[in-house]
Amino acid sequence: MKIMKFGGTSVGTSERMRAVASLINTEEKKIVVLSAMSGTTNALIEISSALYAGDTREAGLRIEKLRSTYYDVVNGLYQKKETKNSGKSIVDAHFDYINGFINGAFTRTQEKAIVARGELLSTELFHLLLLEQKISCALIPALNFMRIDKYGEPDIYYIEENLRRELEKQSGLNIYLTQGFICRNAFGEIDNLKRGGSDYTASLIGAALNATEIQIWTDINGFHNNDPRFVEKTFPVRELSFDEAAELAYFGAKILHPSTINPARQKNIPVRLKNTMDPDDPGTIISQNYVPKDYKAVAAKDGITAIRIKSYRMLMAYGFLRKVFEIFEVYRTPIDMITTSEVSVSLTIDNPENLPQILKELNNLGHVEVEENQSIICIVGDFRPERSGSAPEIFEALNTLPIKMIAYGGSPYNLSILIDTKNKVRALQLLNEHLFPETNEN
Repeated sequence: MKIMKFGGTSVGTSERMRAVASLINTEEKKIVVLSAMSGTTNALIEISSALYAGDTREAGLRIEKLRSTYYDVVNGLYQKKETKNSGKSIVDAHFDYINGFINGAFTRTQEKAIVARGELLSTELFHLLLLEQKISCALIPALNFMRIDKYGEPDIYYIEENLRRELEKQSGLNIYLTQGFICRNAFGEIDNLKRGGSDYTASLIGAALNATEIQIWTDINGFHNNDPRFVEKTFPVRELSFDEAAELAYFGAKILHPSTINPARQKNIPVRLKNTMDPDDPGTIISQNYVPKDYKAVAAKDGITAIRIKSYRMLMAYGFLRKVFEIFEVYRTPIDMITTSEVSVSLTIDNPENLPQILKELNNLGHVEVEENQSIICIVGDFRPERSGSAPEIFEALNTLPIKMIAYGGSPYNLSILIDTKNKVRALQLLNEHLFPETNEN
């Protein structure tokens, strides 16, 4: 069994959907995971925002505008008149459902139910396309097997048991279709795996079924050595280990959701990143195989807040760091980077939701300074502790920019640097020039 996930741009138009239909129409057994069509999730969030604000007129206008967009998709997607009529009926059913929230109170739970319409629409319309093309397949609803617990973490046992049950209901087929991103929570309400969660869905399904391979199809030829949005002359990295890919994904590489790697790594299932627009390109293969190389790739993560706590009570004292970490644990806020000296500790977070409460408690431990609008630059390469001479090119590249923090030694695959976000693009460009002087693809 192979898992094939297609992102929003891969199913973003009628033409792209037909291209995906051709790609999956093989004899190999597979589960196809689809995201919402590109732009849909943002449009649904805007509708929800209007409903929250009580602006029913604006919400109604946005609903009808998106409905019209989907009518255009239906007209371009199908060949037969009866199939077009069925497609418009699918569209109307979902947008009539959304319209039902206009006159009444609106909650976070209802917002998640509205946002889920994106994945439900893309899979139902795509399923109808396969049926029109006489491609045998089954649509298995993710809401019947994908669930998170009260902490927002996947309920692995529930997913495995109910996914197998859904597949057994329609056994003997080569193609199974389901939604990415959406799930139910511990209370049975419609919920989701956060933005980009369709990758995570694919990995969880792959792990549950011990798949032979998990494929993530996007609009770029795999992981690049740097961010092509800001840097010229980037190239695909053809092979990465699970650990290297996890570092890049967590620290900002947009091609892969950060949570995707762990389920695949636990079951030792290769993850392959492919380009829907260029299916013959080999992409990037991610596996347990590790091939040392000085520098493999660079990624950047924005929206970082740096916090520095200075206290002379920390000098030659034990238990101080425990007190700091317990504050972040109470507010369920992960720490990205950390450095310490005898009398101070500096750390970064990417979720400022509970920052006021955290700072209030940290002030009881010492003097606290906060810097927002920071970025973490992650350089993945060979940083094994027994290796000498690593990293000089990094600091030569950045010697004209102020560096706020350096995290080195915690991972043999990663060196991370904190800088002002205003310097991020220049930092990426300088690193590309110094670390990757080659301009041809590896």
